[in-house]
Amino acid sequence: METTVAEDQAAGPGRPRAPRGARAAARLLRLPGGRARRWAAWCAIPPLAVVSAVVLCRAMDTDGITPIPQLLAFLPWLLVPAALGLLLGTAARWPLGCGWALAAAAATGWFLQPYDGGSAPSDAEPHGPVLARLRVMTANLEFGQAREGLLSALRRERPDLVAVQECDTRCAAALDSAAVREAYPYRSVALGDSAAAGSAILSRHPLTRAEGVRGTLRMPGAVVRVAGQRLRMQVAHPMPPMPGQVDLWRTELGRLRAYADGRGEEPTLIAGDFNATQDHAAFRAVLDTGLRDSARAAGVPRTPSWPSATTPLLGAQIDHVLVSRALRPRTARFLELPHTDHRALLVELDLYGPQH
Repeated sequence: METTVAEDQAAGPGRPRAPRGARAAARLLRLPGGRARRWAAWCAIPPLAVVSAVVLCRAMDTDGITPIPQLLAFLPWLLVPAALGLLLGTAARWPLGCGWALAAAAATGWFLQPYDGGSAPSDAEPHGPVLARLRVMTANLEFGQAREGLLSALRRERPDLVAVQECDTRCAAALDSAAVREAYPYRSVALGDSAAAGSAILSRHPLTRAEGVRGTLRMPGAVVRVAGQRLRMQVAHPMPPMPGQVDLWRTELGRLRAYADGRGEEPTLIAGDFNATQDHAAFRAVLDTGLRDSARAAGVPRTPSWPSATTPLLGAQIDHVLVSRALRPRTARFLELPHTDHRALLVELDLYGPQH
């Protein structure tokens, strides 16, 4: 085996020489020389470590602990720190850093593909006669502030079913006006102990109140009769994954999953502010019951709905309309409402007869 003079001197008299592979690994792991290059390499490590931690949790199907759930909501934008790490690694002439950045970017890119949930494609499409075409809207009014914008959207878009979140007493009064009652004679309004806690369901079709999903914020449920077919409707508004409240967020999403899992054969839709994206394991668990995300099915799986101040360029899609097999999404549009940090979501669905 040949060695250099420096390696022979480093080994010293009587000391065994390190294997060639170990010496190559040591050179690979060593930060580059030179103050500027070494500084660039050190600066590359934090963004690459953050991206790697988030993507690892995504790959392990876990939401982890703060700040992982919050960062998972913006997973597509992790390509930015990955690109920064690659730029710094290249400036530092650091092969390991460049390889690390490329691997982090590739893993992030892999998870950008839409999540299909638990239904096989052959089982996902309904069949038989179409009983009705429904327009369903969900809107978070941010403490009731966007009630006028909601009323305008109702007049303009004329949805058949509406799920409203953060409906306070002023919102409830607006929904009780003569014009709204004429357009939506059937409703279920559940006010909470704060402006953010209330929710409502509006319907053009006969509606019977049903037991909703228990949560810190109100999540009413109903059974709607459409063309002789029973349709189960549930509002979603679990607590957001704020620091110190991640377990509560996970628990309330788990209750929505239990509702979806126990829905039976009746057509079912869950609409609202889920405070979760397809990159959250707790939300994917809901989809794994066989429900489909209407925006995903309509071809807009990552269009941001929050925060409205930065959409559509930057944000997360946390507002969803999830549907069972008997409901086929046709279109999905996100609507701007003034005075709220959410965009409303309007989807058009075909309701099919009993599926066998």
